[in-house]
Amino acid sequence: MEQLKQQIREHGVVLSEQVLKVDAFLNHQIDPVLMQRIGAEFARRFRDQGIDKVVTIEVSGIAPALMTALALGVPLVFARKQQSLTLTGPLLSAQVYSFTKQVQSTIAVAASHLKAGERVLIVDDFLAHGQAARGLADIVEQAGARVVGIGIVIEKSFQPGRGELERLGYRVESLARVASLEGGEVRFID
Repeated sequence: MEQLKQQIREHGVVLSEQVLKVDAFLNHQIDPVLMQRIGAEFARRFRDQGIDKVVTIEVSGIAPALMTALALGVPLVFARKQQSLTLTGPLLSAQVYSFTKQVQSTIAVAASHLKAGERVLIVDDFLAHGQAARGLADIVEQAGARVVGIGIVIEKSFQPGRGELERLGYRVESLARVASLEGGEVRFID
């Protein structure tokens, strides 16, 4: 998706050979027009999958996932990283390690929001090691639902996430595939 790549080139900040900061348009300040186009693109790529729900993880996945759910006309469910007083009843949960934050978190979704037999699209902002997507897929499968695809806004293709997810049998569609962040420059695949 060329508009996304252009935003990364113009506003992305390479913090290291492993970390790309995109808080100017994706995960702190959000460009709503870009998010709408991202949602439309994911909807186009996955429209033939009979999707019942879109699932993501808070916080940075919510904007692209919401626009995807809107474009598909289905509900969005997001996994919480922190248990709140309102997250009660039976929960579906998984452990997720964040390499960016260097912490292990338990993510959870109220079991009432995912039903057996539903067809679910997972959408997230980044794919690096695949931990968030794997945790979300685990939650979906605990419900007896089926993951029909994983949509990623920015994939760091030099890290093992895609390979892990594809090895597990998941279809992965990424809108911008970063080949390298070496020398402070973003290089794309495609």
